[in-house]
Amino acid sequence: LFVGSAGQKTLPWQMFTGLREQISPTILAVATILVVISICLLTTVELLRRRSERLRGMSPQ
Repeated sequence: LFVGSAGQKTLPWQMFTGLREQISPTILAVATILVVISICLLTTVELLRRRSERLRGMSPQ
């Protein structure tokens, strides 16, 4: 997906090439999904961190 040998086309390489040559709907969809997953993971981690602090009785600063 992100790491490949010299003959393979990785996802970032395909995304960059797609932007330069032609915009592929598939590559745009994958990029959107990756961004959404990243945002969801960051939000979940932050909510769990706040919950942990609240359960310990610590106040967020």
